[in-house]
Amino acid sequence: MQQSVCLVDDDSELRRAMKQTLELAGLAVSAFPGAAEALAILNPDFDGIVVSDIRMPGIDGLTLFRRIADFDADLPVILVTGHGDIPMAVQAIKDGVYDFIPKPFAADRLVQSARRALEKRRLVMENRALKRAAEVAGESLPLIGQTPVMERLRQTLRHIADTDVDVLVAGETGSGKEVVATLLHNWSRRRNGNFVALNCGALPETVIESELFGHEPGAFTGALKKRVGRIEHASGGTLFLDEIEAMPPATQVKMLRVLEAREITPLGTNIVRPVDIRVIAAAKIDLGDPAQRGDFREDLYFRLNVVTLSIPPLRERRDDIPLLFSHFLTRAAERFKRDVPTLSPAVSHYLMSHSWPGNVRELSHFAERVALGVEGSLGQPIAAAPTSAGLPERIERYEAEILKEALRAQHGDVKATIEALGIPRKTFYDKLQRHGINRADYADRRGSEKSGR
Repeated sequence: MQQSVCLVDDDSELRRAMKQTLELAGLAVSAFPGAAEALAILNPDFDGIVVSDIRMPGIDGLTLFRRIADFDADLPVILVTGHGDIPMAVQAIKDGVYDFIPKPFAADRLVQSARRALEKRRLVMENRALKRAAEVAGESLPLIGQTPVMERLRQTLRHIADTDVDVLVAGETGSGKEVVATLLHNWSRRRNGNFVALNCGALPETVIESELFGHEPGAFTGALKKRVGRIEHASGGTLFLDEIEAMPPATQVKMLRVLEAREITPLGTNIVRPVDIRVIAAAKIDLGDPAQRGDFREDLYFRLNVVTLSIPPLRERRDDIPLLFSHFLTRAAERFKRDVPTLSPAVSHYLMSHSWPGNVRELSHFAERVALGVEGSLGQPIAAAPTSAGLPERIERYEAEILKEALRAQHGDVKATIEALGIPRKTFYDKLQRHGINRADYADRRGSEKSGR
């Protein structure tokens, strides 16, 4: 959705002129003759900015700014005045006004200020979305992401969490399958029960049945006392079976019985015990494909496949990488009691060019190494940034490094750089201006005239 400018001015002619100026620059504008009308649409979820005249009847521009700051201090407000009141401008900036534009002003002055403010607002809103996602996902490997596929996945989890339906989760190694299972448990009515996880690929065949079903004393050599199995321990809660494709065929038969009858028979006894469980299974392969399924029982697959959730690999949602990396880097810096580092061009390039076969888990470990400053193989040592730098500032630095790296790789050639970045030409120049990057600094002798076309 396009961000918009909330324009407030009681002078109809000037209001119309400013609206036209901003719209010709490609910005969406909602114009109002007074502050009261504007306040009716403004709230912390408003993703745009406010441009207002100062001298207005009723609620003036400074009062409008203060009322906005009361509910959202991060909503940029640009004030316009025809009185050239320098002390007022200085005080307004100190109070938090984003910009102060004296009349008369050039059209470009208003447009550039609005664009910078909109970009700041965009980063603020992204930061808030990241924090909300982190709060929702918990502290392990959060299900963070703003790409459509991740939004849909979170919505689906919310929708099915309380249904008690068994779920099959498909995804590559490190993509967050256990995170999904944990969220389903935490968001369900079973949250007060046990969340019991078992990796079917980590246990030998001789041990897995005892782990799952439990055993009585003397059930086999070494069984000296009774053991409650994972299934029974999960009764009233959730059982998570990771890498279920590695479950031995004999155990699959017994697991099918558990899913159908919700009862178990521990080893060494004929006593049947009822269990109240929800089963969430995870697989690294597509169990619906017979070629990949191998000796995994088809009937067990169909019994598990009531609802299937697919987690996309990180390489298919690269737009989420900056947010994820910023979260992991901040968390790692806090844990290691280090300053959050700025990113070298080499690290920035690696983030977006690496295929991340280990997915989110690999990215998290990489962030830890960056926080410790041990990624020497990627380029120059990473410089520390002030701990006061927030996520928007770090994302700004990251974007600037990406632009510089692309310009450097293309020797300042604008056309090649734009193609490499995959962004419109106008966006490219706007970002150069915002970050204070001079394209000519990266042009080589092959001809700066050619690179500017």
